[in-house]
Amino acid sequence: MVLNKERIMEIIPHRDPFLLIDEIVEMEAGKRAVALKHVKEEDFWFKGHFPDYPVVPGVLMLEMLAQTGACAMLSLPENKGKIGFFGGVKEAKFRRRVVPGDTLKLEVEIVKVKGPVGIGVGLATVNGEKAVQAEISFAIK
Repeated sequence: MVLNKERIMEIIPHRDPFLLIDEIVEMEAGKRAVALKHVKEEDFWFKGHFPDYPVVPGVLMLEMLAQTGACAMLSLPENKGKIGFFGGVKEAKFRRRVVPGDTLKLEVEIVKVKGPVGIGVGLATVNGEKAVQAEISFAIK
């Protein structure tokens, strides 16, 4: 399964400039999703982070993981049209810089769901190297 930005926008409410994933390459509704982000020099955050040393902010990589997990959860028929909100982030670890020209592979597995609340475990890699990993809790409204 490959979903482009237009198809992703049918599932989650994010829009440019804050739709931070480019495509979904694997997805099992309610269970897991794998997305790609092709990092480009013209991405909005590089104007200020940092002009002479462009690096993707860690919090935006967490948001990319969250949007990937949101695609998995909001693709369930009972969640159509809803929004996923951050509940928390645990055990976030940043392992490598992500720079223009990199492609981030974002993998999220939903490990617990109780009602509208759940937990996803995320891993972002570049060419197989860990960039960030974290446990993300969420609420669907």
